[in-house]
Amino acid sequence: MTDRQKLTLSLAPGEGEDPEIGRWLRALKDTRSRMNQALQDLPAELVDRLPPSGGSSIGAILYHLAIIEADWLFDDVLGTQETDWPAELFPMDAREDGEHLSPFADETVDQHLARLKKIRTMLVETISSMSADELHRPRERKDYDVSPAWVLHHLMQHEAEHRSQIGSVREALGAGVGW
Repeated sequence: MTDRQKLTLSLAPGEGEDPEIGRWLRALKDTRSRMNQALQDLPAELVDRLPPSGGSSIGAILYHLAIIEADWLFDDVLGTQETDWPAELFPMDAREDGEHLSPFADETVDQHLARLKKIRTMLVETISSMSADELHRPRERKDYDVSPAWVLHHLMQHEAEHRSQIGSVREALGAGVGW
């Protein structure tokens, strides 16, 4: 008999945690764990290298992930972007010309991961303090209404899509896909 691979994931909430909030937080954690796997053993000299066919560097993608997560948190979930935006974490805009990712460079993978972790900690603290009803209550924004649950779903999708992009960049630079 051969060894059988077991693919399971527990989204069970922690003790004292609202079950629905807990499941969302476990899914967020899994998403980030997969990103960390995608970045394992990435040679430092490749963080800012552009893929041969053009596009964004891995460092620029990681910066983009962090600033977009912060934007959804502070603008759409909290509505405090004007007063609480963590400007010290984001010296550049998300896009250099409104279209292409800013070519953010000169940081290590660990520095990028530290920025992502700071924003994720803020997001988790915010969501952890909510009730399930509040998680699903739409916030009225200028052009749309959005619930924190939708924001979480969007952020996980966004990170997964860019994780795939990072894998493609790694492969194009000859560093494998990282998972």
